[in-house]
Amino acid sequence: MNNKSKKYEIDMCNGTLLDKLISFSLPLMLSGILQLMFNAVDIIVVGNFTGSQALAAVGSTTSLINLFINLFIGISLGANVLAARHYAAGRDREMSETVHSSMALALISGIVMVFVGLIFSRGALELMDTPDDVIDQSTLYMRIYFAGMPFFMMYNYGASILRAVGDTKRPLLFLVIAGIVNAGLNMFLVIVFHLGVAGVAIATVVSQMISCVLVLRCLYRTDSSYQLRFSKLKLRWVYIKQICQVGIPAGIQSMVINFSNVLLQSSVNSFGSTAMAGYTAANNIFGFLFASIDAVTQACMSFTSQNYGVGKYKRMTKVLLECIGLSVAVALLLGCSAYIFGNKILWIYTDDAAVVKAGVQVLRYSTVTYFLCGLMNVFPGALRGMGFSAVPMILSVIGTVGTRILWIYGVFPSHRSLDVLFISYPASWFVTVVFQVICYFIVRKKIGLGKK
Repeated sequence: MNNKSKKYEIDMCNGTLLDKLISFSLPLMLSGILQLMFNAVDIIVVGNFTGSQALAAVGSTTSLINLFINLFIGISLGANVLAARHYAAGRDREMSETVHSSMALALISGIVMVFVGLIFSRGALELMDTPDDVIDQSTLYMRIYFAGMPFFMMYNYGASILRAVGDTKRPLLFLVIAGIVNAGLNMFLVIVFHLGVAGVAIATVVSQMISCVLVLRCLYRTDSSYQLRFSKLKLRWVYIKQICQVGIPAGIQSMVINFSNVLLQSSVNSFGSTAMAGYTAANNIFGFLFASIDAVTQACMSFTSQNYGVGKYKRMTKVLLECIGLSVAVALLLGCSAYIFGNKILWIYTDDAAVVKAGVQVLRYSTVTYFLCGLMNVFPGALRGMGFSAVPMILSVIGTVGTRILWIYGVFPSHRSLDVLFISYPASWFVTVVFQVICYFIVRKKIGLGKK
């Protein structure tokens, strides 16, 4: 084991917990925020230098892009859980084969997504009732964005391997480098060359390529069991099956929840391009909130998986309790800040007062209550760490998507406003939290966790 690699890792199975959870979560939180800043810089630059139509074009693609890619991103969580388990138990051969199977899957899925994006972008945008004045620009943005999918996938799968051993610091460093390049290229291509949405999409792809190369170099240069050699890339079905058992339900859950967001986007689209632009900016703020609580969920999953792999069941319970406290604290702090300063933050994205007003309506009921979203995700994180992924997926779909569909088609038509539409967020989170807590205690009882 090389000492340089070792210093980035975290011993998840011994010692105090809260400091290690924070040490793991904070770089991951900053990484998620930085990834979102790729999109935020796109939105800010295009909103200020190209106009509100271009802003709406970029924003209208966000939920659709997430819908397309989240199945494969979910599968990377399966790679994280399996790698963490093998690493904690000291199974070096299994760890190495998991790494090479995961990265082969990432490359193949990235190539598949290039063709999906090129072929289906326009049709999917038409199904969402994207207005005629922005659909051409939206399609162009999506097609260029999807050209970078192999880089995006390999970065995310590589970073999930590093997270499995407790290394969240180096992926953050790689994203800082890529983010600086992204911001610089955005300014250059949009302001100097007037490329509009094409310019911000090209900048995003280049930055994804840089972060991908850096994470691959990191895996290649380590002397540990997670060392990557391209000659060993191979889909070993025994590992792919285990990765998919955890990852596919997680990916389906993200896809279906994003489908409900696509339905919400379609409802927003019915108010016109001003409301679309307001939702785009507000949705970017939600993204920062989600990145923060998702970091705690990832910590819960990785710590649970390692401790489950070595049979430390009481420590798993402590992990969950600490993560609940951390998630609620982070969500309340950031959610309340977004509620208080939301109006000022929205002016960063646009100088159009009507767009800001629409954005404030979107934020009103969904920021202070965001801790419910954190709770909704922590419990499935713990369950996935134990290898149980299908049931929390089903419950999330029923609770989140079911509530939102009932709201969109039952409540919203007779009370048409952005305020009423987005009350569906906290309502769906609350219902899903109740389902997930019940599920967690049933699984605990089933595997006899309370007795160990």
